[in-house]
This record gives sequence, structure tokens and C-alpha cells, in this order.
Amino acid sequence: MTFNDICLNCVINSTVRSPGKSLKEALLCAQSEDRLTVGVYESAKIMTDDPDSVSFCVLAMDEEFECDIALQIHFTLIQSFCFDNDISIVRVSDMQRLAEIVGDKTEQLEDAHCVLITNPAEGSWEDPALEKLHLFCEESRRLNDWVPEISLPER
Repeated sequence: MTFNDICLNCVINSTVRSPGKSLKEALLCAQSEDRLTVGVYESAKIMTDDPDSVSFCVLAMDEEFECDIALQIHFTLIQSFCFDNDISIVRVSDMQRLAEIVGDKTEQLEDAHCVLITNPAEGSWEDPALEKLHLFCEESRRLNDWVPEISLPER
């Protein structure tokens, strides 16, 4: 085992233990750099207009919306798009908590079912939390968990 393999295992193991913390950090970093898109329709527009700009996708579902057939169809299409375009994707089960993290506008709190993180600008620093999440998703796919569910940390 090489040094790089050991380092990669350390990163994966630390992310596997706290993927929720890494997700929160990545969302807050992207928000501070104006790289977040919140909302199913807004996300679909970004994916259609500039799919190469999308780095990460978060789908959120609460019990209240489990029977919403239209939302389930949107999720299926978004997931398919992410798989086809090699975009890492996760699911969270607490839309309200996700909305608290990313929402600074009332309308964003109502449609936080899909949140996209776009790529950082050329020449800027890579987000370590986002890199950990990409590794977490890659490892999950190896275990046939194509859309892993992450629990967001409490406040």
C-alpha cells in the first residue's frame, strides 16, 4: 500500500464517519461563493443550460412530500441526468434542515428539494469538503449505493 493509498483511505474514512458535516461545510462554502442553486426548477434550468458547471447535487425529501408524484418524477429525471453527466448526488431526509443551511430567502425555504453546487471559478482553491463528498459518493457507488443518504448535523 502506497502513501497515497493510505492518505486516500484516511480521507474516505473521515468522510464516511461524518459525511453530513462535510456536506454542511460544502454547502456553506458554496453559498459564500455564490455557487448554490436552490429549487427543482432552477436546478433543472442550470443542468440544461450549463451541465458542465454542476459539481454536486443534493436531493431532499420529507415524509410530507413522499406521495408527491410530480416531485418523484423530477427526482428520477435529475438522478438520471446526474448519472449521465458524472455528477455526484446524495439524498437527505430533512428538507427543513437543508433549507435552514442554504436558505436566505423565504422562497428558497419552500423549495429546497434540490440544491446544486456549481464548480469553483478557474484558478480558485478547491473545496476540501466537496472533495471529501466526491470520494464518499465514489465509494458508495462501488458498494452499489448510487444515491447515498446523508444525515445533516444539528445546528
